[in-house]
Amino acid sequence: MPYRPQIANVTTAGSNEKEGLYEFIIHTADGTDIRVFYNRFPEWKLTALSRLGKVPCPVCRKDFICKCMDKFSNEFDQQMKDGEWLNKAAE
Repeated sequence: MPYRPQIANVTTAGSNEKEGLYEFIIHTADGTDIRVFYNRFPEWKLTALSRLGKVPCPVCRKDFICKCMDKFSNEFDQQMKDGEWLNKAAE
Protein backbone atom coordinates (compact mmCIF):
# COMPACT_ATOMS: atom_id res chain seq x y z
CA MET A 1 0.00 0.00 0.00
CA PRO A 2 1.54 3.34 -1.01
CA TYR A 3 2.14 5.98 1.62
CA ARG A 4 -0.34 8.87 1.60
CA PRO A 5 0.45 11.61 4.11
CA GLN A 6 -2.51 13.19 5.87
CA ILE A 7 -2.11 16.36 7.95
CA ALA A 8 -3.79 16.10 11.35
CA ASN A 9 -2.52 19.33 12.93
CA VAL A 10 -0.09 22.18 12.31
CA THR A 11 1.75 24.33 14.85
CA THR A 12 3.89 27.39 14.28
CA ALA A 13 7.48 26.76 15.36
CA GLY A 14 8.87 30.16 14.46
CA SER A 15 8.52 33.14 12.19
CA ASN A 16 10.17 36.25 10.88
CA GLU A 17 7.13 38.28 9.85
CA LYS A 18 9.22 41.15 8.49
CA GLU A 19 10.86 38.84 5.96
CA GLY A 20 7.76 36.65 5.52
CA LEU A 21 9.51 33.47 6.68
CA TYR A 22 7.63 30.85 8.68
CA GLU A 23 8.51 27.50 10.21
CA PHE A 24 5.72 25.01 10.92
CA ILE A 25 5.57 21.56 12.47
CA ILE A 26 3.12 19.29 10.65
CA HIS A 27 1.68 16.45 12.72
CA THR A 28 0.43 13.69 10.42
CA ALA A 29 -2.30 11.15 11.10
CA ASP A 30 0.28 8.33 11.37
CA GLY A 31 2.28 10.14 14.08
CA THR A 32 5.10 11.46 11.90
CA ASP A 33 6.22 15.04 12.53
CA ILE A 34 7.51 17.11 9.62
CA ARG A 35 9.24 20.51 9.84
CA VAL A 36 8.34 22.76 6.89
CA PHE A 37 9.58 26.21 5.94
CA TYR A 38 7.48 28.70 3.99
CA ASN A 39 8.10 32.09 2.44
CA ARG A 40 5.00 34.29 2.42
CA PHE A 41 6.02 36.89 -0.16
CA PRO A 42 4.76 37.32 -2.85
CA GLU A 43 2.58 34.29 -2.06
CA TRP A 44 2.93 31.22 0.17
CA LYS A 45 5.71 28.97 -1.12
CA LEU A 46 7.15 25.83 0.46
CA THR A 47 10.93 26.25 0.57
CA ALA A 48 12.07 23.19 2.55
CA LEU A 49 10.85 20.25 4.60
CA SER A 50 12.38 17.54 6.76
CA ARG A 51 11.10 14.70 8.89
CA LEU A 52 11.73 15.03 12.60
CA GLY A 53 13.40 11.87 13.91
CA LYS A 54 10.91 11.05 16.67
CA VAL A 55 9.48 7.94 14.99
CA PRO A 56 10.79 5.79 12.12
CA CYS A 57 10.08 6.98 8.60
CA PRO A 58 6.75 5.53 7.38
CA VAL A 59 8.24 4.99 3.90
CA CYS A 60 11.68 3.42 4.42
CA ARG A 61 11.29 2.58 8.16
CA LYS A 62 14.69 4.14 9.00
CA ASP A 63 14.96 5.79 12.39
CA PHE A 64 17.60 8.28 11.26
CA ILE A 65 17.71 11.10 8.71
CA CYS A 66 16.30 10.26 5.29
CA LYS A 67 14.93 12.26 2.37
CA CYS A 68 11.74 10.25 1.79
CA MET A 69 9.41 13.11 2.71
CA ASP A 70 10.86 15.25 -0.10
CA LYS A 71 8.87 13.05 -2.50
CA PHE A 72 5.66 14.22 -0.83
CA SER A 73 6.41 17.95 -0.69
CA ASN A 74 3.73 18.74 -3.28
CA GLU A 75 1.12 16.77 -1.31
CA PHE A 76 2.02 18.53 1.95
CA ASP A 77 1.97 21.91 0.22
CA GLN A 78 -1.45 21.25 -1.33
CA GLN A 79 -2.92 20.07 1.98
CA MET A 80 -1.50 23.12 3.77
CA LYS A 81 -3.18 25.41 1.23
CA ASP A 82 -6.46 23.48 0.88
CA GLY A 83 -6.95 23.10 4.62
CA GLU A 84 -6.21 26.79 5.27
CA TRP A 85 -3.43 25.68 7.67
CA LEU A 86 -1.15 28.49 6.52
CA ASN A 87 -3.63 31.25 7.29
CA LYS A 88 -4.63 29.68 10.62
CA ALA A 89 -1.05 29.18 11.80
CA ALA A 90 0.19 32.59 10.66
CA GLU A 91 -2.49 34.55 12.55
